[in-house]
Amino acid sequence: QVQLVESGGALVQAGGSLRLSCAASGGTFSRYRMGWFRQAPGKEREFVAAISTSGVATYYADSMKGRFTISRDNAANTVYLQMVSLKPEDTAVYYCAGGIVPVSSVYTDFKYAYWGQGTQVTVSS
Repeated sequence: QVQLVESGGALVQAGGSLRLSCAASGGTFSRYRMGWFRQAPGKEREFVAAISTSGVATYYADSMKGRFTISRDNAANTVYLQMVSLKPEDTAVYYCAGGIVPVSSVYTDFKYAYWGQGTQVTVSS
């Protein structure tokens, strides 16, 4: 059974930066496309970013382009989300997800088989 554990969430001021990490265990990490999603209070979960198995291809929600960077280290079984220029509207629980996901479906949460427990990011104004 694949387990994903996120870390790195924190309280940060607007304009600040954070790096989230997601460590995977129990599966063949390099086989899985990985993604980050987030859910703010009272809102639906939304796509943030995704990355191909090799790390060459990345995908972003339009509102995150230029501010967020997804990367992965297959040797360390870890995927990262570097976030800069954070805004109060980025406040949410951030979830790591993984699975055998078609490229056309990387934006779709229910296509991912494995999920972490989430890490809270709070951006103060």
